[in-house]
Amino acid sequence: MPRDAPRLVVFSTLFPHPGQPNGGLFIRERMFRVGKVLPLTVVAPVPWFPLQGLIHRWRPHFRPRAPRREVQDGVEVLHPRFLSVPGAFKWLDGLLLALGSLPTLLRVRRRFGCDLIDAHFAYPDGYAATLLGKWLKVPVTITLRGTEVPLARDPARRRRMVKALQAAARVFSVSASLKRHAVAMGIDESKIRVVGNGVDTAKFRSMPREEARRSLGLPPDAPVMVSVGALVERKGFHRVIECLPALRRRFPGLRYLVVGGAGPEGNREDALRLQVAQSGLEDAVLFLGAMPPEQVRVPLSAADLFVLATRNEGWANVFLEAMACGLPVVATDVGGNAEVVSGPELGAVVPFGDPRALREAIARALAADWDREAIVAHARANSWDDRVGTLVEEFSRLHEQVAATGGKPKETDLVRSR
Repeated sequence: MPRDAPRLVVFSTLFPHPGQPNGGLFIRERMFRVGKVLPLTVVAPVPWFPLQGLIHRWRPHFRPRAPRREVQDGVEVLHPRFLSVPGAFKWLDGLLLALGSLPTLLRVRRRFGCDLIDAHFAYPDGYAATLLGKWLKVPVTITLRGTEVPLARDPARRRRMVKALQAAARVFSVSASLKRHAVAMGIDESKIRVVGNGVDTAKFRSMPREEARRSLGLPPDAPVMVSVGALVERKGFHRVIECLPALRRRFPGLRYLVVGGAGPEGNREDALRLQVAQSGLEDAVLFLGAMPPEQVRVPLSAADLFVLATRNEGWANVFLEAMACGLPVVATDVGGNAEVVSGPELGAVVPFGDPRALREAIARALAADWDREAIVAHARANSWDDRVGTLVEEFSRLHEQVAATGGKPKETDLVRSR
């Protein structure tokens, strides 16, 4: 690493730890690649309030416990606590997050250094990061990841998001749609750079279908579709299950693989299993649970089609992961989904909230003859290399500008999004 390389502190409340190993994998995947070029440490605060442990007696997945410190792939990850009462005082989350994290940031600055705080999600993380940046006198970058759209409907949170984005030295957006959303909120377009997520094509590559199906106990000739994600309302597993009775009449023997478990937004597995039972689909739906990334390629390789009827999304990495295994994708037209499923040769994007359109798109996709090599080629063209290069370039340029001016970079120096 260059001797004058900026020392980054990645700041996010969503990051994998032993209690939630699959939470925020997309952030770690992105930033640990940056960490191979620039020195970084991670501050991933976790919410806390007195007697919180008592809730685990009847809600075991509520706020999984995290260690105070851990090392992941050689990178130090710190988990300070911050006061957060469920369902109350949410307008204080940003301030309390900053106050709870400040002692840790001060220690990091003394031991490791802190030239730049790189926050993920505009609120509360980005808002807290801009407060910390002001107190520590370091620039802040914020990455928009999709939660900004629903949170902006709350006027109080919207005001804080706007304040944070205006204070940030750079704003990264994982999709062009999120950039448009930020501009509509009044954020200067010139400070926003679209840098989508990528895919690890070494990790996500197809294996022989027969082998994958045999390992999952699936018939060799049955039509199979798969969804991967946290089992929460937003991801829309229930919307896909609603389509199954009609689809099975057209595609006898159709199987649906559900890959996922509890997420930060909750766990609807019991509700999904009940829906399956009430619909008489026990022989059609296979719940595989949460899987580590290196194992997800097994159900992806076993399937003919990937489906995600999500309600909101920034940039769904899982689409590219499915494509890297040769799967066409059917998705809802929300967030950046149409930017990933960018042509009919890759799948279909349907209006959200239209069950008939979703069902018909799935049926057409199951019946189509896809050029799977072309789908894999599209995924390979969206590898992490270009994304990481852009991020490193932006972080380094920002550091140089701050060093040259002794303060925040000038607006005229901001790189315009392409």
